[in-house]
Amino acid sequence: MPAPYATFGLAPAMRAGGVLADGHHRVHRDFMDFLVDGRPLLFRLSDLDAVSPLASDVPPAILTTQVRRLLLEAEAPLAGGRHVIYGCPECESIECGAVTAVIERDGTDVVWRDFAWQTYGSVDLEQGGYRDMGPYRFDGEQYRRELERLLLPSGPAAPASAARRVLLVGARVAVLARLAAALRTIGIGADIAADTDRVPAEELRAYPVVVFGPAVTEPQRTAVRHAFRQAGADTAYVEGLVPVVPVLAAEVEHALDRGAPAQHRLVRLDATDGSATVEVTSACRVSLVAYRVDRLSRPRAQEVFSGFLEPGEHRIPLDARSVKGRACLVARTTGSVLTAPVAHG
Repeated sequence: MPAPYATFGLAPAMRAGGVLADGHHRVHRDFMDFLVDGRPLLFRLSDLDAVSPLASDVPPAILTTQVRRLLLEAEAPLAGGRHVIYGCPECESIECGAVTAVIERDGTDVVWRDFAWQTYGSVDLEQGGYRDMGPYRFDGEQYRRELERLLLPSGPAAPASAARRVLLVGARVAVLARLAAALRTIGIGADIAADTDRVPAEELRAYPVVVFGPAVTEPQRTAVRHAFRQAGADTAYVEGLVPVVPVLAAEVEHALDRGAPAQHRLVRLDATDGSATVEVTSACRVSLVAYRVDRLSRPRAQEVFSGFLEPGEHRIPLDARSVKGRACLVARTTGSVLTAPVAHG
């Protein structure tokens, strides 16, 4: 019996980059995720750190090839008519593992079936198959319309790479210089300026996020916001919870994420000195790291939770010693990041 029809769509998604507590980096990636019946397909894979082949930071010729393959106008990249649906966000090599599926025509329809985890040329559906995914049958015309939008000059994938640019406002002190270097390492452009005086409006509109340095006064911040409003820029502002580079980078990542709330797994983070409240919309792995500045102004970091959470709200106990003084939490899933100051009672 043929599979029932499902709707096919695309939506901007993000693999949150970051500067981790252990000093390692995660590269920021923007991509288009697949929507099946209005829900991100990636959400059905609860513990997968991956991106689709429709990434915004690949050359146009490669993106066009990926779209043509999904449209079945070019040869499948893997044996048996299999296509990469989600791959490694760092190298995109099949050797790292990928979620693949057979994409085929059935009359005028397009069917995605036999989803599996694949690391080599062949697939063992018994061992690596995703039995609870698919098959999905899409109306061929609607499927084509969605994918062909990506090939337009102003298509939904076009602006994403250009939007990864951040303005750091303040003196070139150590914290801003280190933040700029860290952001560039994870794939986010960063410029430092003392103020926005005499900066052309078109340049201001190129920055979706502004980060204020710790020494910037409130009148100076007000002047910067006014300049961006006058330029007609849709800009988010990062005030800086604590002067710690991994926290500031996490705040930037969150500010860059302009996806619809329905496309987020991690939707709430609150913290006190006794517990943290985390809310997720789908089953996923979450990590919580506490950052604080000690009495000698040295940054301290401690992982306070790492585990799998089911959809809903969760209360996670915190060791008061890990969040004493001026502290904040950073929560991460594979696709998003949230920060929250710790409220002391």
